[in-house]
Amino acid sequence: MNHRKLSLRKLTGLTGPFIGLILVILIFSLMPEISGRFLSPANIKNVATQSVIVALCALGMTLIIVSGGIDLSAASNLALSCVLVAYAINKGIPPLLAALVGIAAGGTIGFLNGFLITRLRMVPFIVTLGMMGIARGLAKWIANNQKIDAPLSWLNDLMLRSPKPSWLLVSPGIWMMLLFSLVMAILLRKTVFGRHAQAVGSNELTARLCGVRTDRVKVLVYTISGLLCGLAGVMEFSRLTVGDPTVAIGLELDIIAAVVIGGGSLSGGEGSVLGTLVGVFIMSFLRNGCTMMGWPNYFQEIIIGIIIITAVTLDRLRHRQE
Repeated sequence: MNHRKLSLRKLTGLTGPFIGLILVILIFSLMPEISGRFLSPANIKNVATQSVIVALCALGMTLIIVSGGIDLSAASNLALSCVLVAYAINKGIPPLLAALVGIAAGGTIGFLNGFLITRLRMVPFIVTLGMMGIARGLAKWIANNQKIDAPLSWLNDLMLRSPKPSWLLVSPGIWMMLLFSLVMAILLRKTVFGRHAQAVGSNELTARLCGVRTDRVKVLVYTISGLLCGLAGVMEFSRLTVGDPTVAIGLELDIIAAVVIGGGSLSGGEGSVLGTLVGVFIMSFLRNGCTMMGWPNYFQEIIIGIIIITAVTLDRLRHRQE
């Protein structure tokens, strides 16, 4: 009987995000004002392109939340990477190396988060909150508190809605998002490291007693997430064509929300890449639909806030029943 209840709760956790996505799409597609445009190929391609940046950061956040942590510095990390890419290109560094600089900077911020959390035995919330200010401040300092214009290069083609070459069908950024989603899914579900991350999130003390090097796992988890934030910063630069230190303010909430809406548990030990992607698209379609309807931004924030609270409440109820 208990096994049957556990299986039912697991099935509900897996299907819930898909049902939510279908409902969001159905509601907006039935609205007469936008019904002819909402599900058009052009708009779907637009939503997918807009989802790339949040999705890349959310992939790393999934790994962190599964391991029982949190990262409030993700959006500021992204902004720092975006600024560094533009700064490096302006200094004459080739675009590929500039992109690697941005990604490496993201990985460094992630590593520092993990290192400080494990060495100082501090709560991830506090460490990453402090790092959020440090990364954002560094971005503003490097950019002298203004946008950095950079010469156009092939990096700016990564987020084009009409890709170059056209046979790609969608922007290179979308293909990269799908590729890294596959890699992260394999890492989380098919590797020893992924199982150790889940074990740490489920019960860190038990994992340590079983021989899992919990500190090493945490540092790797935050470093991988930082690298993905750095890559998202490269995508942000590609989209904006400038390095903007004020970009993505508040985006960390969308990133965390995508994981939670997708079935990730803030208690740790639960979460999936597929669920996170569904969570990202729920928010993207929701924002897109609200924009097409002409609804004000604050209305969108209220709806998303309600969805987040509902998702966390359902997660808590599931855990109480276990």
